[in-house]
Amino acid sequence: MADERAGSSAGRREAWGAIGEARWPLATVMLLSGLVNLLMLTAPLFMLQVYDRVLPSRSLATLAGLAGIAAILFLLQALMEVFRARILVRVARLVDERLAARAFRQLLRRSAEAVRGDEGPQALRDLDTARGFLASPAFSAFFDLPWVPFYVAVCFLFHPWIGFTVAGGALFLCVLTLATDRAGAGPTREAVVAAAEHRAHGDMAHRVGPLVTALGMRGRVAEAWRARHERHLDVAGHGTDLAVSFGGIARLLRTMLQSGILALGALLVVRNEATAGVMLAATILSARALAPVDIAIANWRSVAAARQAWSRIAAFVPAQEPAAVTPLPAPRGSVRVTGVSLAAPGTDNLVLHDVSFALAPGNALGVIGPSGSGKSTLARALVGLARPCRGVVRFDGAAIDQWDPDVLGRAMGYLPQDVELLDGTIAENITRFDADPDPEALLAAARAAGVHEVVLRLPGGYDARVGMGGLALSGGQRQRVGLARALYGDPFLVVLDEPNSNLDVEGERALTAAVQAVRARGGVAVVIAHRPSALTAVDRILVVNEGRVQMDGPRDEVLQKLAALTRSVPTRVA
Repeated sequence: MADERAGSSAGRREAWGAIGEARWPLATVMLLSGLVNLLMLTAPLFMLQVYDRVLPSRSLATLAGLAGIAAILFLLQALMEVFRARILVRVARLVDERLAARAFRQLLRRSAEAVRGDEGPQALRDLDTARGFLASPAFSAFFDLPWVPFYVAVCFLFHPWIGFTVAGGALFLCVLTLATDRAGAGPTREAVVAAAEHRAHGDMAHRVGPLVTALGMRGRVAEAWRARHERHLDVAGHGTDLAVSFGGIARLLRTMLQSGILALGALLVVRNEATAGVMLAATILSARALAPVDIAIANWRSVAAARQAWSRIAAFVPAQEPAAVTPLPAPRGSVRVTGVSLAAPGTDNLVLHDVSFALAPGNALGVIGPSGSGKSTLARALVGLARPCRGVVRFDGAAIDQWDPDVLGRAMGYLPQDVELLDGTIAENITRFDADPDPEALLAAARAAGVHEVVLRLPGGYDARVGMGGLALSGGQRQRVGLARALYGDPFLVVLDEPNSNLDVEGERALTAAVQAVRARGGVAVVIAHRPSALTAVDRILVVNEGRVQMDGPRDEVLQKLAALTRSVPTRVA
């Protein structure tokens, strides 16, 4: 718990550090806000002079001079407001640029470690929320709030009664602002959660839409979506009701206060304690004094949403990037797994216990076992996606965490059970979106995976786009393209998780040839499979059952033992 609090505090410092980098632009905004607020006195002072000087004297020259000065000051005020708004837009972009890349890298790290939850995508959405708020009029209103006492002081110069009235109205609006914050904090948090659940369910339904239709589940899925949608509408509606209610109270108070100031000014004029110009100038000035508070209340939903978004960003963004590791040459030799215990993704439940084996260049290991025995988790550990609870994975004698993940990833090939392709061309996916791909290596990988002829028959060939997730390709085509991607660049270690689940006979032959080619060039292959046809090219087999290694040895020897055990089962039963 203490570590979590320390991490959150460090993340907060990092998030506020992004604001700190914009301190000079924000100081400029404060200066411009001060000038803007001083120039806001132009309108009431102009009206005061017109009523108290021009009308009694009937001097057109005085009117023209005052109008010219007022026009220049109004123009300066407008220019400064434009400059202030443009600077805030750039401040928002500066903060986003400081945090966005770090948040995205953290999202990738947490996704690679199979951390459950919506924190990663939500953090990116929170950045959009924070950036939009920093560039909005609601944020600029906070630079005007410190000038409210200044306007109240000017009202006191007009007349003490006017000053006390405006001060009382400002104080009441401040109390109303605090009440708005207290009442709206909970609904805002609930709205974020409800919106995330609503969005996640919609995305899920879009992904599995064909399956839902084929199984006759559309009505049930639609009903589940409707329940989440209604909850989202209820929570959002409750927040809107609160915001509208408090906003209506604020507008009512401001309207009544302006009318009250006008009536009070008229009373003072009747009693010869103020002039008509003072009456109208005080009315305008009171509206200006309360405007920042009124804007803050009217936009309090966005204020609360931005504040909560900033808190989530501070909790999500790491305090500092992982320290750079000393560069090591790309691994090309042995793979050694020593006493590795692994937990299921996102849990503390161990699914593998004390797994140990060693592979030399030219070895190919087949890993078999029943479903849920931890085979895929072992594959993830070999490519650095699962961190062992105990034990260590070493390449060429160095622990896996001694390499930069990107450098190590380029020296490895990985084909997961669920093949995911990125939106792009087939060539881009095979070459891992390399900025300067090697055409010969591309074709070599495609031929090794047996997908070259398949790609050539597609419209567009290697330049055909696969669509988001590879939906433009069949399951077998996606698996072959994924295999070619794993083989691209002749990686020293190739880990294939159920590589033949969607392959036909021709594809399985290509898979066998690919594993043999990896062995022939001195690479290391690990093949996880249920079907024996995927194990033709391996020379060792590791049998895993209930998270523990049951057998480990040469392929033929292990297969003979398994066959003997299978034959003896009916005898024992009898």
